[in-house]
Amino acid sequence: MGFPVDGPPVPPQKVLRHSVRGQVLDALRAALVEGELAPGEIYSGPALGERFGVSATPVREAMQQLALEGAVECLPNRGFRVLTRTPRALAELAEVRAMLEVPVMLRLARGVPAATWESLLPAARATAEAAAAGDLPAYADADRAFHRAVLSLADNGQLVRIAEDLHRRAQWPLPGAPRVRRADLVADAAEHSALLEALIAQDLPVVESLVREHFAGSSL
Repeated sequence: MGFPVDGPPVPPQKVLRHSVRGQVLDALRAALVEGELAPGEIYSGPALGERFGVSATPVREAMQQLALEGAVECLPNRGFRVLTRTPRALAELAEVRAMLEVPVMLRLARGVPAATWESLLPAARATAEAAAAGDLPAYADADRAFHRAVLSLADNGQLVRIAEDLHRRAQWPLPGAPRVRRADLVADAAEHSALLEALIAQDLPVVESLVREHFAGSSL
């Protein structure tokens, strides 16, 4: 069966009938991270709905959410265009994330007990497992979950929401970029465990260095 959209085809995925909109949104987010929804290309709601085995309505609703997140733009009577990123835009996101998270991490390092940081080790292991499997969408989810768990210790819901939105935007690939290598994911995940070790030891210079380097060099 053909794939009647203006952009490249998205590989088939099964969508459960319950929580259809959420399932479609998750599938589209994964396709964005994988680069399967290509920057600059236009996709129609009905065609994507046919691919997912659902009506066009939950696809349009999911795409409208992605538009709010800055991933796509709505084109009346045409569909949705995936927005094109630039290296400069990604660098700006990394800079803003560092401005937000470094001071928070340093404050938390001074006051959060070691046992609390140790409770986050499973979240760090989850990123390592996804990286070892080379599962890019799973790694993206686990990566955000780890950072969300750390920042939630600051007890500031606005901070967590803003930081997660920036993080998600930073995970969309550049046009024509090669797929992130498994080795890069493994190296990125290893920085999570190293950060927890530094936080447990209250080694503030190492914490600051790791967080800044993580944002500057992260593939996601």
